[in-house]
Amino acid sequence: MPELPEIANLSRQMTEQLKGKRIAQLHLTQPRCLNMSVKKFRRIVGKTVKETNARGKWLFTDLDPDDNLLLNLGMGGDLLYHENNTTLPKKYQLRLTFDDKTGLTVTFSWFGYVHLASDKELPKHKMTNKLGISPLDGEFTAEKLASLLSGRRGAIKSFLLNQKNVAGIGNVYVQDILFKARLHPLRMIPTLTKSEIEALHRSTCEVLNLSIRLGGLKYERDLYGRYGKYGPEYYLVAYKTDEPCPVCKTTIAKIRTGSTASYICSKCQKR
Repeated sequence: MPELPEIANLSRQMTEQLKGKRIAQLHLTQPRCLNMSVKKFRRIVGKTVKETNARGKWLFTDLDPDDNLLLNLGMGGDLLYHENNTTLPKKYQLRLTFDDKTGLTVTFSWFGYVHLASDKELPKHKMTNKLGISPLDGEFTAEKLASLLSGRRGAIKSFLLNQKNVAGIGNVYVQDILFKARLHPLRMIPTLTKSEIEALHRSTCEVLNLSIRLGGLKYERDLYGRYGKYGPEYYLVAYKTDEPCPVCKTTIAKIRTGSTASYICSKCQKR
């Protein structure tokens, strides 16, 4: 599933490539991904694309007049831009054709969502109206993170993966975020010190921004079908079971943390 770095890159590319284009045609093969009937969704035709922004694992595209296209690519999804006469994917759930004959296809290999919400409806959209702060937001400071953690109980990894707290972090990036902060994934939130929270904020920004600069994960594609460059050679402990810790050479272990797996150095990340 694309996480925040991949969604951030897609949002930037969509703004650069699609802003100002008018939607001329809609072709839909999977109505179940919509939040309304196909008939109602067809109001998207004739709208003009404005800015696209990333919110967690969702893409928010502002449409003129008075609408918003909300995309979540689910597992193994692709969002691809096509020039005129470009060969389309064999299977796709949605294709938008613009007034200049270029197009955009949305493909899901598992679950995904293509929703439409008016400006008035957007604050009430059930799947996005409770998303937490984005780590790419200028308001995401160490002080803000400390305030979000204040009074919370439970483990720090569970907190970071909860999209209502911090939106956009998944099980790939959280591994190295916690390692760089020297925090065990099962560390209880009330035991965190001010300096540890500051380290967590710093590591979150560093890991996510590195991936953004590298175009996202190696197995995720951008708007033009290009794979990212952020892969195992950049991971610190993530998915490196039985390899040496890059700091102290202790063997990296894979452990169960609730419903997810975690990769840790038992020496650098003491519980």
